[in-house]
Parts: sequence; structure tokens; C-alpha cells
Amino acid sequence: MGYRVAVVGATGNVGREILNILHERQFPLDELAAVASPRSTGDIIDFGDSGEELKVKNLEHFDFSGWDIALFAAGSEISKVHVPRAAAAGCTVIDNSSLYRMDPDVPLIVPEVNADAIKGYRAKNIIANPNCSTAQLVVALKPLHDAAKIKRVVVATYQSVSGAGKSGMDELFEQSRNIFVGDANEPAKFTKQIAFNVIPHIDSFLDDGSTKEEWKMVVETKKILDPSIKVTATCVRVPVFVGHSEAVNIEFENEISAEEAQTILREAPGIMLIDKREDGGYITPVECVGEYATFVSRVREDPTVDNGLSIWVVSDNLRKGAALNAVQIAELLGRRHLQKAA
Repeated sequence: MGYRVAVVGATGNVGREILNILHERQFPLDELAAVASPRSTGDIIDFGDSGEELKVKNLEHFDFSGWDIALFAAGSEISKVHVPRAAAAGCTVIDNSSLYRMDPDVPLIVPEVNADAIKGYRAKNIIANPNCSTAQLVVALKPLHDAAKIKRVVVATYQSVSGAGKSGMDELFEQSRNIFVGDANEPAKFTKQIAFNVIPHIDSFLDDGSTKEEWKMVVETKKILDPSIKVTATCVRVPVFVGHSEAVNIEFENEISAEEAQTILREAPGIMLIDKREDGGYITPVECVGEYATFVSRVREDPTVDNGLSIWVVSDNLRKGAALNAVQIAELLGRRHLQKAA
């Protein structure tokens, strides 16, 4: 016996990736619905490479009664209207937007990090999926925190344009082409040219000079991992199509060597350690696309602080940063609470 699952925002980048991963991981399904906005109603999309096609249903008219899980990948404005409606109908929602992440009655889950917190979902029948950059960061930090207790984290991100959706990917492609052929090249999705450039600005600015993306990384890391950890972030958009990278500096309460950290990371769930101190002995975004793992490279000691390490973290943001984590939450929910699948 399987589950009745609705994927909301099924025609977007993350929604399509959710469908791919549900198929790849053979999630136990009795019924699957692809749901999207009225403009996509009736479109036909693939259920991964299963050969099965799904006809897109209209979210405005979709009845969530009798459905077990709804995986939302449609943005905060859509979630604000339809997540409460789905939850009230008895369907457990796993929401990829930022809307409910800091709600104290909604667990914010990365299964490798804080699986036990999922039990709090019953308060509102909603589970939040973290920001893509936060997800890969806490996967890398968790085993190190358990070993030596983290005091402070300084992270600079190198975030791909797919984090801004299809329009971000299109803009990078079009600008790159225009530069080569000499056409006009005005930014639309981003505030400045993204092709052959980097932009230290993701989401809106806050009063303290940080951006909302940076704020998300700080508060979400504290909620998921440990509220006592001090976190500061600089989030940067880079001209990469898929795959987020992070340069992470960590200060610990207790002593930990680079060699000890490598041993810990090598055995940690969800992590692939690729760390050879030679040309090419590290992971870049191009190599992580389509992979489930969070990759860690460049593990080294930081001599400027007591008990300091620096690491390089890379992951497919459409997968672990969004779709994969959502499906892993659904799997965890099924194992621990719904327990319908054989």
C-alpha cells in the first residue's frame, strides 16, 4: 500500500525535479498528481523517465481531501493561499517556500541533521524545507558539530542562477550569447549583468545591510542545528547554471584537526568527501549536477583562530537544496508517522 501524493508547482524547475526523484527513489505511490497554476492546466509532463505521463491539474480547483502528502514547490505567495487549505483537508504539506520556515509550530527539517524534529508536524500538518544554501551547509556542519561543538560559522556562497528559477537560467544563457555576438545586454531578472560576472546580492536588502538570503541562512542554521551557533553569511550569485558552492570557515569549542574532520565527514550520512591535495582533487558545481550527495573538499586547519577549520561545500541546489530534501522528508514522514507503505 502506497501514498497519494500531490506535487504542487509540478511544471517548475524544482517541481519537475521532485517528480524525477520520486521515480528514481521508487517512492511508494498509489496515486500521483501533478498540480500547477491555471495557465499550465492540461499540460502533459513526464513522471521522471518512467515513460508515464501526467496531465497537469488546476491548483485553484484541486481538492486535497484524501491525499496523504502535498509537496509544494510554487513559491510563498502560492503557499500562503493553498498550504493552509491542503493542511486543513488532512493532507500533510512539505513546503519548499520560505513562508513557514521560522514558524515555531512548523518543523524545519533536513533528515540527516534533525530527523527527530519532524514529530512537531502535527501542530499544523506542515513541514518546511529549508533554503537551498542552508540545507547543504547544515549537512556538512552536523557531524563536525557533534564531534567538537561549533561556536561560529562564516560562510560565503557561490549560488547558481537556477536558484532564481527558469528565468534566471534563461538570463544567463541569453546574456552570454549576446556578449559573444555583440547584441544589447540589459539585466532583467538580476540587478546587474550575471554573465561573466558575480553579484553579491540575493533577495531583498534588510535594514542592517544584509540580504534576506543571508538572514535565512543565519536563522535557519540556528533552528535546524543549534541556536547557540553564531553565523554570518555573504550570499553571491555566480554565472553557473546548476550547483551551489560555499566557502565555510568554522570555529569550534573543542580541538579538531583537519585529519579528524576528514575521517568524520567520510563516514557522515549524505556527504561525499572528495579531498585530494592535488590538481583537480576537489569538487566543482559542474560535477555535482544530478547527484544526491553534499560534497565536501578543501578541508584544512585555520591557524588564525583556536580550533578553526575551513571547508568547501558543493551540492546540486535543485536536488539536495530543494527536491531531494523534500522527498527525503516525505520518506521520513512515511516511515515514522504515516506508515501506510508495505
